[in-house]
Amino acid sequence: MDRLDRFFGVHGTALAARSERMQILASNIANAATPGYKARDLDFGALLSSGKGGVSGPSVTHIGHMSGEAAAAARLLYRQPLQPSLDGNSVELATEQLQFTETAVRYRSTLSILNGRIGGLMSALKGE
Repeated sequence: MDRLDRFFGVHGTALAARSERMQILASNIANAATPGYKARDLDFGALLSSGKGGVSGPSVTHIGHMSGEAAAAARLLYRQPLQPSLDGNSVELATEQLQFTETAVRYRSTLSILNGRIGGLMSALKGE
């Protein structure tokens, strides 16, 4: 597994982190009309630098450790709205849609890079 991690580099971690971020942004968009809902986002740079992308998070080896879901929730940040609404909802639909689209484009480009690496590996295995 270590060899595959080195072969794919940071792209595997980035793909998992972008997938998690798109889920969070989709949740924000879905709750745009929910009173009191606070828009959340993921610190993508910190997630990549820690090397723990995706939903797996750290393993629980002691009863005092956080579960994987609690660790994932700890990585979430709250977005500060430019124009707060009267009902306490901090989702700005245009911002969320822009962030989601940008993340989706980056997800597809990372997927394309990984697809190229897998294609190269398959060619090497076939002896082409």
